[in-house]
Amino acid sequence: MSSLSILFATSEMAPWVKTGGLGDVAAALPAALRKAGHDIRVLLPAYPALKQAFPTATTVAELPAFAPGLPISRLLAAQAGKLELLLLDCPELYDRPGNPYLDVTGHDWPDNARRFGLLSRVAARLGQPDSPLGWQPDIVHANDWQTALAPAYLHYQGGAASVVTVHNIAFQGCFGRDMLAALGLPEHAWRFDGVEYHDQLSFLKAGLQLASQISTVSPTYAREVQDEHFGYGLAPLLRHRSAELRGILNGVDTDLWNPATDPALVTGYAANRLAAKRANKAALQTEMGLEVTADRPLFGVISRLTSQKGLDLLLTVAEGLPELPAQLVVLGSGDKLMEAGFVELAKRFPGQIVVKIGFDEGLAHRIEAGADCFVMPSRFEPCGLNQMYSLRYGTPPIVRATGGLADTVVDVCEDTLADKSANGFVLDGDTPHALWLTIEHVCRTWQDKKLWQRIQQNGMRRDFSWTHAANEYVALYRDAIATRA
Repeated sequence: MSSLSILFATSEMAPWVKTGGLGDVAAALPAALRKAGHDIRVLLPAYPALKQAFPTATTVAELPAFAPGLPISRLLAAQAGKLELLLLDCPELYDRPGNPYLDVTGHDWPDNARRFGLLSRVAARLGQPDSPLGWQPDIVHANDWQTALAPAYLHYQGGAASVVTVHNIAFQGCFGRDMLAALGLPEHAWRFDGVEYHDQLSFLKAGLQLASQISTVSPTYAREVQDEHFGYGLAPLLRHRSAELRGILNGVDTDLWNPATDPALVTGYAANRLAAKRANKAALQTEMGLEVTADRPLFGVISRLTSQKGLDLLLTVAEGLPELPAQLVVLGSGDKLMEAGFVELAKRFPGQIVVKIGFDEGLAHRIEAGADCFVMPSRFEPCGLNQMYSLRYGTPPIVRATGGLADTVVDVCEDTLADKSANGFVLDGDTPHALWLTIEHVCRTWQDKKLWQRIQQNGMRRDFSWTHAANEYVALYRDAIATRA
């Protein structure tokens, strides 16, 4: 089949700007699509970190003020390896410190509608025949609410086919009706089957309503968002558009997350060399101030410390871990009360429980390698990446059967051990008691070293590369083009 021209529009991209899984996807999926022979360019704001990373980026287009709320801007071209970036330079909107969405007090930037309205409008402009680049993509791929208005502009003004991917439906980009004119949308867009949503302008709802095709980041999440409990008010629309909705499981960067070659580890290992994993456990215990011992399992957590991630369940039962006996290492930040609870827990059990508030990329790799089991009991998880990192690193995860966790983790039982699919542990319920029963089950299973090794190897041998996902996205793009036609 012929190659496609693709514009991938995103509000973040690892390693320069990353607040969650979208940043990782924006780095990996375009790279996989380019490797497959497609002409892809990534559009994102020229945040300070990106202008600093690409000081020689060249101006390729001067853009007018598209609407009263959308100031003049320009496009800068930069090369990130073999991937072409288009940086939307508008200092008035993007030249700010820290988080791309929040100010230093943790509140939304008050002009986020303009900031991401401009990003969406430029994405659509590049997908139209009068593209200022002299290059028009076959498909505009928008991601989450920050670029989900692009399909609306393309719907009302004409242009390329579009796809919108939902990474987390809980964030919808809702603003007042006054933004309709400010963002240059036509008055007739203010309809239930347009951009209006409960008397607000919703970026995400507009994209879900008007994109040629829709995707989520896992097959199970595609089903869940059509249910009222997970759909955050948008389930009826997604059920209406179920024929155009597809779940495509994210991949992981298998070069970056490879226990055999990971430079953050004291020694590499693989599925057929699991004995070397023990050295990483001892090194992690030493680094974190835990008692250095091989005769008790070490549980690891790398997460936002929030109830969505189910970490309140762990906080409730964790004081019982030293008695099992077992150890715990936690890396993360989030809810201040939860942070304080974990810090207090570590003070009560020195040498057995350790907590580091914040994030450290190298330490994250060492926890994945050094822990025996990874704890990730999320209440909802659109895709999740850490459970896949854990499986690659021979660190069976504890999860709930939701979203991408359900699509990647297979519970240990007689049947799954027989067919060699068992690779982790799935909670039976959403309670501290259910988590504790599973932790006890893990500890008993861990004592059987041959059985534990089989579970580790099942996870390590599963393919989580981006190749399969990239092929699925290409099929989705072709469907979108056919739908648009």
